[in-house]
Amino acid sequence: MTTPENLPKLPFRAEHVGSLLRPAYLLEARAGHAAGSLSAADLREVEDRAIAEAVALQRSVGLRAITDGEFRRTYFHLDFLRQLDGVECSEPETRIGLDGKSTLVPPAIRVTGRVRHAQPIQVADFAYLQSLAVAGCVPKVTIPSPTMLHFRGGRAGISAEHYPELEPAFYEDVAQAYADELAALAKAGCRYVQLDDTNLAYLCDEHMRAQTRQRGDDPFELPFRYAEFINRVVALKPQGMTLGIHLCRGNFRSTHAASGGYEPVAEALLKAMNVDVYFLEYDDERSGDFAPLRYLPGGKTVVLGLLSSKFAALESVDEIRRRIEDAARYVPLEQLALSPQCGFSSTVHGNDISFDVQKAKLARVVEIADAVWGRS
Repeated sequence: MTTPENLPKLPFRAEHVGSLLRPAYLLEARAGHAAGSLSAADLREVEDRAIAEAVALQRSVGLRAITDGEFRRTYFHLDFLRQLDGVECSEPETRIGLDGKSTLVPPAIRVTGRVRHAQPIQVADFAYLQSLAVAGCVPKVTIPSPTMLHFRGGRAGISAEHYPELEPAFYEDVAQAYADELAALAKAGCRYVQLDDTNLAYLCDEHMRAQTRQRGDDPFELPFRYAEFINRVVALKPQGMTLGIHLCRGNFRSTHAASGGYEPVAEALLKAMNVDVYFLEYDDERSGDFAPLRYLPGGKTVVLGLLSSKFAALESVDEIRRRIEDAARYVPLEQLALSPQCGFSSTVHGNDISFDVQKAKLARVVEIADAVWGRS
């Protein structure tokens, strides 16, 4: 019998962010459903099959935190946010440039009414994932960060009729909506949730900080406001649930949207925010050095995203071990863990790598984690 005393400690030393490449038959089924030739029930059966295979993959390489690969979603954030009352999302647009490369034009995310949690959003999906878990594995649910309801449009993207002032009503309503979802997940048995947040990572980028100023927000103050925003959710989360946050600089078809080290947001993120785990991208020079980790207090964990989920080259064990040692100059080794820098398919399109590369990257994470921290 599993009791609170013998549950696995989270996070694991070997982690992954969540999304995985979609198999071709799943993409075909989704296209059929969109065209009206496949029912929702039949699509779900195909999704179930693909998720079972994804869980088998994760277990085969030794991962213990398992996800459904986000196989039931088109976009990591929109599929969740548009199910909240008071939220409207446009569809992203894919544009092909003269160089033949595709660029994702972000969707508009607007708050048009009071934000409410009308019904459980991820519970049914979690229940199926949980049914596939074996002893020692912990299902992890990934959902978009609540900050997305503010950052994309700022004050102009939030109904002045329903929220003439953002503080406190808007932040309290959103926090309660998220708390309701966490409570529903906890009731179903979930104890590991990850918030996916692009906005704090974008506030590390000087160009995006300038855009923030132009719309009337202070890029120095905003990270602390977002930390307080997320802390409202943390204060309401169920007892025994581990809550993490992943910072992403963009992950569409192996491209990125932002660059810059964590220093502009580090104090707010690591010191002021009360989450348990941070999944931080550190795969290349876009992410800066490890010095911002000095703000991390005891009792929290940083999962270092040192392997790229964007490109095929497989990082060497020695290279990653050296980088972990560099990070350990600022944070005790026991407060660190390892993962790829992001998911492999934040949108249904997937990154420009193969399934074999994806498996090799995940296996390498486990190999290095076992070498550094010992086999769990």
